[in-house]
Amino acid sequence: MSAAPSAEIKRMTLRSWRRGMKEMDLVLGPFAEAHLGAMEDAARHRYDLLLSENDPEIFAWITGAAEVPARYAALIGQIRAFARSARRPGG
Repeated sequence: MSAAPSAEIKRMTLRSWRRGMKEMDLVLGPFAEAHLGAMEDAARHRYDLLLSENDPEIFAWITGAAEVPARYAALIGQIRAFARSARRPGG
């Protein structure tokens, strides 16, 4: 695991909280805060690419309304699991 420069993490966290769709802010913001600092470089790069996608598409992937592109399958799986655990009482 490589330590990401704090400026890079701050930038991606800010982009996660300020998406354009409030639903995405509420999913990606907490996920970024919880996971970006510990991500490997390749995973962090993949997350940065995900942030360039359109919110309605990301939302559809996370909710299962649309098929997730293979390049994001593992990451979307992590985000889904995180969102589910965050919704549970005491989770």
